[in-house]
Amino acid sequence: MVTFDIDSVRRFATLAGDMNPLHHDEALAEPTRFGGLIVSGTHYSALMMGMVATFLSERRPALGLEFEFKFRKAVAAGDTVTMAWRIVAIEPSEKLKGDVVRLEGMLRNTAGDICVIAKSTSLSLRDDALAAT
Repeated sequence: MVTFDIDSVRRFATLAGDMNPLHHDEALAEPTRFGGLIVSGTHYSALMMGMVATFLSERRPALGLEFEFKFRKAVAAGDTVTMAWRIVAIEPSEKLKGDVVRLEGMLRNTAGDICVIAKSTSLSLRDDALAAT
């Protein structure tokens, strides 16, 4: 679970180069349909990508090959979310010297709404795959 406090929402958006006022300006965001600041999609997609990288690299060297995110509902600043991934397929690849791992993920807000649906294709490398040739 992660809580997106207002300061972290602004800081991350700034670091990511996302100057959308809906992530920075409370006075502008409050009367909108969102009712306040919302979290930049780059913020929670980066956290979700990090979850996959950490999970896979704790087992074997790993590389991300592809990520897809569908943003279904805005995440409000101050909200606490739950992010989860599940492995849906593992396919050996001699060409890539490892296993191609396909995952599906989602992010839910405290109300239980699905805010993000995600897919990942990553590569879990054999131990010898990192050797210089």
